[in-house]
Amino acid sequence: MSTQVNFKSINQLAIPATISGIAEPILSITDTAIVGNIPVDGLESLAAAGIVGSFLSMLIWVLGQTRSSISAIISQYLGAGRLTEVKDLPAQAIFFNILLSIVVLLSTVFLIEEIFALFNASGKILEYCISYYAIRVWGFPLTLFTFAVFGIFRGLQNTFYPMVIAMLGAGLNILLDFVLVYGIDGWVPALYLEGAAWASLISQAIMAIIALVLLLKKTEISMKLVFPLNKEMKRVVFMSLNLFVRTLALNAALMLAVREATTLGDQFIGAHTIAINLWLFSAFFIDGFAAAGNSMGGRLLGAQDYNGLWELAKKIMKYGTIVSLGLMAFGFIFYRPIGRIFSNETVVLDTFYNIFYIVIIGLPMNTLAFVFDGLFKGMGEMKYLRNVLLAATLLGFIPCLYLGIYLGWGLYAIWIAFVVWMMIRGFSLVWKFRIKFQPLVQNP
Repeated sequence: MSTQVNFKSINQLAIPATISGIAEPILSITDTAIVGNIPVDGLESLAAAGIVGSFLSMLIWVLGQTRSSISAIISQYLGAGRLTEVKDLPAQAIFFNILLSIVVLLSTVFLIEEIFALFNASGKILEYCISYYAIRVWGFPLTLFTFAVFGIFRGLQNTFYPMVIAMLGAGLNILLDFVLVYGIDGWVPALYLEGAAWASLISQAIMAIIALVLLLKKTEISMKLVFPLNKEMKRVVFMSLNLFVRTLALNAALMLAVREATTLGDQFIGAHTIAINLWLFSAFFIDGFAAAGNSMGGRLLGAQDYNGLWELAKKIMKYGTIVSLGLMAFGFIFYRPIGRIFSNETVVLDTFYNIFYIVIIGLPMNTLAFVFDGLFKGMGEMKYLRNVLLAATLLGFIPCLYLGIYLGWGLYAIWIAFVVWMMIRGFSLVWKFRIKFQPLVQNP
């Protein structure tokens, strides 16, 4: 069956993927907003949540790349009409990934204090980082499992079930945040920052259970581990390794930003925490079209439909740009009310307002990078994605960051470096797509 490339087919995947994609930043934003308004040590709690959240995101995105590898291979085999050849692949890949995540988890548990000291956290902030992380880290394997299941569904051209799972998880997290952070008088004690950690862990567990049930009930994919290994397991490993290196480079930029913001002072890491959560929220919002490109791109490539692939790239870029312009307008209209959602500390808000406009004007460039990033993942072009991220980080982000710091730009240096970073990523992917696929298109 041919893949139709039109507004309806794209948005059938993009809209649920958008809702699903923003679930993770919603969890972080919820923690940030609620923790930032804790009546006891609110500023220190906000800083700790930002540091730990950044580190956990790094671990999740470094080891969660099996999702993209599984999605790419399944969608390509679906397009080629040979899906039965890879039915045993997901279970093998997921078991390998979960085993690796447990090893990483156990290795970090005994080094918590040393890890967050590297982020220049000290005193009360370091204490809060340790207590918050000691709870939240146990949700790490659960999240990796859920992400892998999302990849299976995406490869099968189904973004609806991931949306349902994500919505339930986000809703439960918000409810538990209010109950466990602030408490219910006479019923539940206020746990403050640790309450936010427990809310996230419980939500992650529920999401993993629902994902497993839907996978077993609604697909023919088995979670039974069988041998010998599928012939595509080697490809999954190499794809994942390339994305592993890529994500290390990506997270190096995010971690350096957190480290330098922490060095500037408490109000700067507080402001940066708000900004980066909003940046991630908008990124995942736009990423819905990248998810559509991921799913459909792999299927079109598997079917060798290059005209459809070219048309898909043009249309998802168009729709993504419209969404990013809407987000820009919303950001400027509600510039100050957005900040007040996350903190009542005047010094944090003033610092945040000074750089928020940079976050907003960078959104169209983010769209370009994210949309083509999704397309390249669906096509299995992981090696090129790796090289682009390495170049963008080593030749763009890091030099701009430290030049800005040297010139005394403070938090501006961090966010200008982010804009340069995204420009290199976006333009590199567009260039590669054009030279590789334009010659294959009939009457482009």
